[in-house]
Amino acid sequence: MTILIRRARIIDPRSPFHMQLQDILIREGHIERITEDIQEEADEVISIPGLHIYPGWVDVFAQGGDPGYEHRESLETLSLAAAAGGYTHVMVLPNTQPVVQHKSLVDYIREKQVPAPVTLHPVGAVSKQTEGRELAEMYDMQRSGAVAFSDGHKPVQSAGLLIKALQYIKAFDGVIIQVPDDQTVAPHGLMHEGMVSTRMGLPGKPAMAEELMVARDIKLTRYTDSALHFTGVSSGKSIEYIRRAKAGGIRVTASVSPMHLFFTDQDLEGYDTNLKLNPPLRGSADQQALMEALMDGTLDCVASHHTPLDKDCKVCEFEYAKFGVIALETTAAVLGQLGIPAEKLSDILSIAPRRIFRLPEAVIRESAEADLTLFLPDESFIFTQERIRSRSSNTPFIGKTLKGVVKGTILRQKISLQRS
Repeated sequence: MTILIRRARIIDPRSPFHMQLQDILIREGHIERITEDIQEEADEVISIPGLHIYPGWVDVFAQGGDPGYEHRESLETLSLAAAAGGYTHVMVLPNTQPVVQHKSLVDYIREKQVPAPVTLHPVGAVSKQTEGRELAEMYDMQRSGAVAFSDGHKPVQSAGLLIKALQYIKAFDGVIIQVPDDQTVAPHGLMHEGMVSTRMGLPGKPAMAEELMVARDIKLTRYTDSALHFTGVSSGKSIEYIRRAKAGGIRVTASVSPMHLFFTDQDLEGYDTNLKLNPPLRGSADQQALMEALMDGTLDCVASHHTPLDKDCKVCEFEYAKFGVIALETTAAVLGQLGIPAEKLSDILSIAPRRIFRLPEAVIRESAEADLTLFLPDESFIFTQERIRSRSSNTPFIGKTLKGVVKGTILRQKISLQRS
């Protein structure tokens, strides 16, 4: 199969064609030629004014539903949602039923044939049943293809167990992903503790619950000389700790969710259960600190925290609603609405995630494997229910104006084009 992309701007700082308008010819899954004018017949010709081409985007923290919760999200619908959001690689969390804690389930996810041009990368559990008591079979899972280890939405609470895990993964230079949340601090908190929670009459959860965990885990990472990735960082004080740790040579990296960049706790005053998150949405000062940290590199990348939930989990009283939103399809457009520059978008959605988790490099150059995201950065739109490809629809973005439209993805010989 041959694909010809005409007059697209290449956004890849490592490419010799960075920021240039070029034609790109792809043959049998590889970039054959990049030049200003290619006159050749192709099976698929893509010619879209204003099109930007990125190295394929990577999401590092997404919840699937297979096995056990296929009514929320199957691996097939997860791949369709990812492609609609511009992703060619998605790291899938182990919080399924059964938990991804054996190599057989790692193999199941890796070998699953999905309809979209997306590679699903299993994240293995740190502890058995993600209960934080006993280490899972991380070595066997790594040998089978697990790209990282995490207890996902149930962060490891035991310092002793996390030390053992950090020491264990050094044998194969692995990475542990941790959502920073000390669950013994205000365990019944429903949102950020502050003036808004007081006005709403809801029990709050202080930022200290996150900051204690960040400070502790940085010390554990320094002690073990291992590698840890914080995700869902939401507090300005957490940013300070991470910045100092990086300056001190400690092997920590971090990501933020698009929701924490876009919303604050004030947006919860309508009791929208789709904004019930963990870690919770913080105040405007924290939001500003997150944006600054993303731009200066303290936060390495953006993780969708895609969490599909069935309707009954969200259409209920705020107290009883579960935490989480779907986000694969809206992350890039949220970042566009926030004014993230094109080159920074390439770094936080493609280059940094691949570097942190040692995923295959994607550089837009001749003879390289085709791993591309096609994006119109200047096109605004209103996000609607009809755009959702996920099996669930728990999102706060329906009816909101976003900026940046994904037009397609290409991964080797598979292509997905958004015709709308």
